[in-house]
Amino acid sequence: MTTRALVITSSILAENGQSNALANRFIEQSNARDGVEITQRDVVKNSLPHLDISELGAWQVAAAERTAEQQALAARSDELLAEFLGNDVLVIAVPMYNLGIPSQLKAWFDRVLRAGETFRYTETGPQGLVEGKRAIILAARGGQYAGTEFDSQTPHLKAMLGLMGIKDTHVVYAEGLNMGEQHRDAALKEAFQAIDQLVEGL
Repeated sequence: MTTRALVITSSILAENGQSNALANRFIEQSNARDGVEITQRDVVKNSLPHLDISELGAWQVAAAERTAEQQALAARSDELLAEFLGNDVLVIAVPMYNLGIPSQLKAWFDRVLRAGETFRYTETGPQGLVEGKRAIILAARGGQYAGTEFDSQTPHLKAMLGLMGIKDTHVVYAEGLNMGEQHRDAALKEAFQAIDQLVEGL
């Protein structure tokens, strides 16, 4: 049985980004074993505009009634949704920028977090519509934030995933990467080991 994993990268530093190094480790280890199929999406290289009312409005018009412009706008989200839903595991490689996620990654989430598609509103609150998927967050930080009040990033990501119904989420942290070479090397080594174990469990 093949496990399909969608790997999202979001570093503005490209090959020099530490979060991309974590993603590359996951991809390399996955490619070295049978039964794992990887799809990659770099939301920086293939950036999305900020969501606006025109695109949001296009989703709310029945497909058969959309104008040509609305069809093009809706197709942007539909493509990302199909890619996301077509995979078993979502891997998000994310740097921390000013205590949050990159705006490019937020723009991706804005296209897959769609009422009626990945969640719905009920009398008792929102309900996730995405079942049977799990997520892995590969978080690279210059400082040390996990478990502190400054880590608004991890709860935000888990909340967005949870809104869609993805509760099985594992986080790998590589922290203190700007706190000296020795600290960086040790943090990356520990993160790589954790990634290797996760790939073994796919």
